[in-house]
Amino acid sequence: MRSSERETLARHILKASSADATSVLVSTRDAALARFSRAAIHQHVAGKDTSVSVRAVIGKRSGVAGTNRLDDTSLASLVRRATDLARFAPEDPRLAPLPCGSPTSAPQGSYVAATAQADPRLRTQALEAIFSVAEERGQWCAGFAATGSSGYTVANDAGALASFDGTDAAINVKMNATDSTGFAEGYSTDIHGLDGRQIAERAATKATQTAAPRSVDPGVWTVILEPAALGELLVYLAGHFSAQTYDEGASFFSGALGTFQLDERLTIQDDYAHPLNPGMPFDFEGQPTQRLALVDHGTVSNIVTDSYWAQRLARENTGHALPAPNAWGPHARHMVVAVGTQTTDELIAQTERGLLVSRFWYIRTVDRKRAIVTGMTRDGTYLIENGKLAGGVRNLRFNQSIVDALRSCEFSSEQQRTGGYSYSCVVPSAKLQQFRFTSTTEF
Repeated sequence: MRSSERETLARHILKASSADATSVLVSTRDAALARFSRAAIHQHVAGKDTSVSVRAVIGKRSGVAGTNRLDDTSLASLVRRATDLARFAPEDPRLAPLPCGSPTSAPQGSYVAATAQADPRLRTQALEAIFSVAEERGQWCAGFAATGSSGYTVANDAGALASFDGTDAAINVKMNATDSTGFAEGYSTDIHGLDGRQIAERAATKATQTAAPRSVDPGVWTVILEPAALGELLVYLAGHFSAQTYDEGASFFSGALGTFQLDERLTIQDDYAHPLNPGMPFDFEGQPTQRLALVDHGTVSNIVTDSYWAQRLARENTGHALPAPNAWGPHARHMVVAVGTQTTDELIAQTERGLLVSRFWYIRTVDRKRAIVTGMTRDGTYLIENGKLAGGVRNLRFNQSIVDALRSCEFSSEQQRTGGYSYSCVVPSAKLQQFRFTSTTEF
């Protein structure tokens, strides 16, 4: 469904509402994925859907209902359900008026027709290149190639009307050798910006270089985290910049905005227009999203807001609302860590003894406020000795405050987009001086 069609549908629903105020979100998604293992594609899946969410406000009460049935009868029922839910919802004396929005522009490169139109053959071509690398290296591989497009239109009767269309493509590869593994990934809005063979070769090289891994003692280590590993930690910090988390006292810097200090080499921005990860320029209330410095040379400088929390805390609305209803409040959606001055190879060369980590897995929160998490290394963990990679090590479990780790850190001069099922960010490699590992494994 094109943006003009979504806007027509949203206007039609607004006219049908008798609530004091109404907001409509129309979402479309067309996504496909090819999953593989041992040089064979074992799953081709694809899905296409359009959904509508209506938020009705009556006085200081609100209700939300959704559907993916677009016939007139279903849409009329949707509006009635949202209105009925609002009538019976508890009053919220702090409920804010719907924002009126303002014009926005999609960042360059956020929509690529070739990605939106990609068919199974195009995804298969990328996988065939990966299979060739696995055969050449005597390894077996597993992972996926995915493409998709999405569209969002937000409209309300306060005057907000905003539409965005975006595309995305991803390749994820794990190479498996006799006693070692290697990981690599690629993300882009342009399917032609991903080279399956190059990604596979990175993963295969890690599996080769970390063969016959040795055990090392747990304890406090200097670590160099490649982008995938740093991104997996950064996602656990994103919620701390929410105005709701900050006000509830659950953020690591609650009560210390503008003063809390991390390493001065650390700058984190929320930037929907970054060329490696261009995204939606407005939030799910139709409010333009601001590009913010969340951490500015070590000082936590901003929190993100939506209409509710902007009014409650007497702050500007930064345009970071999630779809209603949600329990998390506003959220930073496009985090970017600024680069340093040295390459990853130079950071390694300056490390007398440490570990190079490709990625983490199975991360879980131990202490939310202190940002303590636990997890394990995976798919390419190296020992560093005298500034050189000295082979693979067996995986280790860690228990670490992300905040404490970022009090002494430096970053490489190269950035990469990384992500997972629920996040996407742009980060360099990071050298952390203090990272605590608690135990080893047998693999």
